[in-house]
Amino acid sequence: MNPQFLIWLAGSMAVFLSAATASRAYVSSNNILLLVLSLFLYCVGNLMMVRLMREGGLGLAISASAIAQLLLINVIAFAVFGERLTNTQLAGVGLGVVAMGLMLLPAAERS
Repeated sequence: MNPQFLIWLAGSMAVFLSAATASRAYVSSNNILLLVLSLFLYCVGNLMMVRLMREGGLGLAISASAIAQLLLINVIAFAVFGERLTNTQLAGVGLGVVAMGLMLLPAAERS
């Protein structure tokens, strides 16, 4: 996996996490501007994902994005909104982290 892919992945994660945080803030406040901001950020994040799909392939780009979001949005939910997961849910997040690690290992050359 090249460094450019990881940089774009980090950027798209920042955008998606901002969008999810704005969505959660909208739920709490009912401020329509937060909803509009959230929708705009989701659009930007999906456009960034197109670049990731070109560089890493559809399966890797979407899977890496989904697992990174799974992990990081739970950190935000815990730290900012005070939400908690059950032990079973925490185990699921842990399995997602293991899956991400396996996906990011270098792929063997195919002949």
